Amino acid sequence: MTLPDGIVAFVKRDCPTCTVVVPVLAALEDAGAALTVYTQDDPDFPDGMACRRDDTELEQSWRQQIEAVPTLLRIRDGREVARAVGWVREEWEALTEVAPLGEALPPWRPGCGSRSVEPGVAEALEARFGAERLQARRVELGEAEDAIEAGFDRGWSDGLPVVPPTPERVIRMLGGTRRAPDEVVGVIPPDLAPCTVEKVAINAVLAGCRPEYMPVLLAAVEASCLDAFCMHGLLATTWFSGPLVLVNGPVARAIGMNSGINALGQGNRANATIGRALQLVVRNVGGGRPGGVDRATLGNPGKYSFCFAEDEEGSPWEPLSVERGVPAGKSAVTLFAAGGVQGVLDQLSREPESLATSLAACLRTVTHPKFPIATDTMLVISPEHARVFREAGWSRKRLRDELGARLMLEGRDFVRGAGGIAEGMPEALAGATLPKFREGGLLIVHAGGHAGLFSAIIGGWPASGEMGSSPVTVEVGE
Repeated sequence: MTLPDGIVAFVKRDCPTCTVVVPVLAALEDAGAALTVYTQDDPDFPDGMACRRDDTELEQSWRQQIEAVPTLLRIRDGREVARAVGWVREEWEALTEVAPLGEALPPWRPGCGSRSVEPGVAEALEARFGAERLQARRVELGEAEDAIEAGFDRGWSDGLPVVPPTPERVIRMLGGTRRAPDEVVGVIPPDLAPCTVEKVAINAVLAGCRPEYMPVLLAAVEASCLDAFCMHGLLATTWFSGPLVLVNGPVARAIGMNSGINALGQGNRANATIGRALQLVVRNVGGGRPGGVDRATLGNPGKYSFCFAEDEEGSPWEPLSVERGVPAGKSAVTLFAAGGVQGVLDQLSREPESLATSLAACLRTVTHPKFPIATDTMLVISPEHARVFREAGWSRKRLRDELGARLMLEGRDFVRGAGGIAEGMPEALAGATLPKFREGGLLIVHAGGHAGLFSAIIGGWPASGEMGSSPVTVEVGE
């Protein structure tokens, strides 16, 4: 709907400033100005003016992005060339080219919020008048059909209830990013389906995300599509693994993520829903469903959602993202093929050498004590354990090197049959000495509550590196 050329005003009766400027609008009309007044809440306001137009449906207010009333526009050849918000005498005189105006009024008065930007109204208007932005197929539910049950019936759910992705909710979610709804974020395995920002937003709604989580979720989806992460292989494996999302940088605090007490558990909306949304994207866009391509023998609860932030403020080390090449102060997500959580208890070690030896003994058991090199692993050091290393001045690299020295495996111990265990490596390696983890295969992060001398081992997919999945880190772009 094109606005008429001339001066266009947006007002509402429920705004004191709009009421105050009615004489000014009447003076402009009397002076022969090409004036059109759109009223948002009462078709009879302003009283007695022939140039008023009914905008109680708010279409024009929405299309012209009116955020406050009164707003005055100068339209030339169907295009806006000037705008004044609220009542500012000098701005109105400059825009209308009529002076003096409103000499009996104070020189300045603020306006009121436009009805078109009220909570819930903006999304409804977007869904009604801007439907062309949304390209996804619309699914109409029967009048008696329950929206929650429809999510289960149509296979959109991971087994838990999902939030119905109404157009209004999807539009609200898209407000969390500046990226265009039709921009392709990546190609999602196993069906290799193009995934747009809109499709990510739909699954973010299903998962229960807030709009401000979108930049993190979009980065996680991009990371999952990288060849190095090998999402298709991770889906198809019979192992336990699924994608773990670790968040670094200012965005974690900005969206209220948990990096402290119960960081790997339930109770935090951002942690729970970002990880869940990524899984739903893989399920609903890429077709990666259990029993189909997803062939996990047992799986793990983290395949619902596995997402947390690193505790950077309390850490004795630089953030993991910085170690992995992201500039300090920037936000990033790291995806890791996580198989589950193994707790580590050590309440007596007060020297770093003792604690490192204790951690190494537990790390030796990842996947199997007789498997060298195969499985990347994330070691989550809690604050009480981290204090031991901080007080000793150990860097993350020093800790990793000390663990590596303690995790050199002797072939005679890991070949098949050794120790009375048939499982193991070929007998030809009996004379070899091999590391438990490949170069770069042990990630060390800091998180958790400040009470409890416990840390955690999160084993990965036994197919690590070029033959499978490698951890990937992507900067959050917004």
